[in-house]
Amino acid sequence: MNIALWVGQVLLAAIFALSGALKSTMSRQRMLETGQTGAAAYPLPVVRFTAICELFAVVGLILPVLLGVAPVLTGWAAVGLAVVMVGAMAMHGRLAVVRRKPAEWRNVGVNGLILAVCVFVAVGRL
Repeated sequence: MNIALWVGQVLLAAIFALSGALKSTMSRQRMLETGQTGAAAYPLPVVRFTAICELFAVVGLILPVLLGVAPVLTGWAAVGLAVVMVGAMAMHGRLAVVRRKPAEWRNVGVNGLILAVCVFVAVGRL
């Protein structure tokens, strides 16, 4: 079980490190060009704040358990990312329905899979 949790943590860390780094540095136009359609739904400061939170969560996913210092923080980092994924699913679903962009349903599915991994890590580490 510990190995599966570590795999989940590293997978989440990789996904959110990339996501956070890109969203914290790219312009809104560049995000849209690269397929990050969520950037159009929220003001840029909200996108940047979320990106910074994702980067902090990446640290929280790995270091507490690795160092053995307050390992419960890893579970709470996963909970925080699960909340981000629920918001992402809602936003992509809204884009699919309101703006009639059926391709957004794929993003909802991907967000759902990431949410499942977040829940797995949260339950396993809390």
